[in-house]
Amino acid sequence: MASYLLIKQLHMLAAGLSIALFILRAWWSVRESPRLERRWVRIFPHVIDTVLLIAGVTLMVLLQAWPTQQPWLAAKLIGLVAYIGVGTIAIKRGRTPATRGVAALIAIAIFAYIVGAAVTRDPLSWWTMMAA
Repeated sequence: MASYLLIKQLHMLAAGLSIALFILRAWWSVRESPRLERRWVRIFPHVIDTVLLIAGVTLMVLLQAWPTQQPWLAAKLIGLVAYIGVGTIAIKRGRTPATRGVAALIAIAIFAYIVGAAVTRDPLSWWTMMAA
């Protein structure tokens, strides 16, 4: 049980760091800042996201919670794919600052959805709490 709590805390810490770094990088992208080219900015987010993913998979195995059996977990994974896709537009692929800015806001909303699905353990995410 102690290892589960430790891994869960690590997963949540990595999620917090991941979104914080994403917001910072998205801001720099919209502002077309040369800071995006710094070595640590290109490497550190990948390290954090790798820790986040490994901790998430470890939790899934410890809980024996599979996406095919837990709709909220499937929703999180689908959300993750969407977040990554929109996030690449926000950081790299968006052609204009406005496009990157809109993509960043959408990515942040997707991230909030993912957190809501985890907290409520419901694919409806935060809407479950609002309907109650």
